[in-house]
Amino acid sequence: MSITAAMVKELRQRTGSGMMECKRALVETSGDLELAIKNMRKSGMAKADKKAGRIAAEGIIAVATSGDGSATSIVEINSETDFVSKGDDFLNFTSAVANTVVNNSIADVDALNATQITGESITVDEKRRELIAKVGENINVRRFQTIKTDETIVGSYMHGIRIGVLVELEGGSVELAKDIAMHIAAINPMCISEADVPAAEVEKEKEIFKSQAAESGKPADIIEKMIVGKVKKFLKGITLLGQPFVKDGDMTVEQLLKSNDAVVRSFVRFEVGDGIEKKEEDFAAEVMAQVKGG
Repeated sequence: MSITAAMVKELRQRTGSGMMECKRALVETSGDLELAIKNMRKSGMAKADKKAGRIAAEGIIAVATSGDGSATSIVEINSETDFVSKGDDFLNFTSAVANTVVNNSIADVDALNATQITGESITVDEKRRELIAKVGENINVRRFQTIKTDETIVGSYMHGIRIGVLVELEGGSVELAKDIAMHIAAINPMCISEADVPAAEVEKEKEIFKSQAAESGKPADIIEKMIVGKVKKFLKGITLLGQPFVKDGDMTVEQLLKSNDAVVRSFVRFEVGDGIEKKEEDFAAEVMAQVKGG
C-alpha cells in the first residue's frame, strides 16, 4: 500500500512524533493507522522503561484551579534538563496533569499516573511515556497537593516556573493570601508557628547553641539565658508567623495577619528539584573515556 503525505500528517497529529518515525511506522503496518499508533505507543513505553533510572531534577511547577473555584492544586513534574522543561510539549503535559489533579479526587502519584487525562482518552502515565519517547529524556510526575476551599480563601504565587506556593487563609482576602504566598516563596519558612516545629529540630539547635556558648567561658546562668535567646531567635526565623514580612520588614507576618483579621490554615511550597540528589557530571572525564574507548 502506498503511504501518502496525508496519512503521515494524520499520524503525526495523533502521536506528536516526527515525520520519518511516522512514515516508518506506517510502512511497517502497510498503512494501518491504528496498528501504527499501537506499535508506536509500545515502542514509547519501552524507551520510557530504559530511561526510568536516569535522574530528573529539572522541570517546572504548575498551579491549577477548578472551574468552580472549589479546589486549587499544585504539581511538580521533572525532566533531566531545563531545555526540555521549557519546550511546549513539556509545558502542555504539565498543564494537562495539573488540570487532571484539580478535577479529580486522587490519593497519590501512583493513582494519578493511572488516572485518565482530563479531556483525553489516555492516562497520565501513558502520556508521560509518549513524551519520553518524543523528547528522549526521563520525565517524572513527582508530587502534587490540593487545597479544597470551603469557607477559606486560597491564594497562589508562582516565582517563574521553579517555585510555586499555595496559601489557605481563614478571613482576609485573596490579595492578602497572594502576598503571604509571595513571602513564603521568598523566605521559605519551615512551618506556620513555633508549635509546629518538631521537638527534635529544636533539641538539635539547642545542642549546637550549648556548644557555642560553652566556649564563651561565661557563668552557667548567663549561658542558659544565651541559649534561650538563641532558640527564640531561631524559632522566629524558621516559622511563618515569626518572620518579618517580606514587603514590610517593620511588621511580622503574624502582625500583618492580625491587622487583617486573618489566620493561615495551611500552605504548600514546591521548588523544582528540592531534595533530589543530582548527579555531578564530569564531562571532561566522560569525553576522555570515550576517546580512549575509541
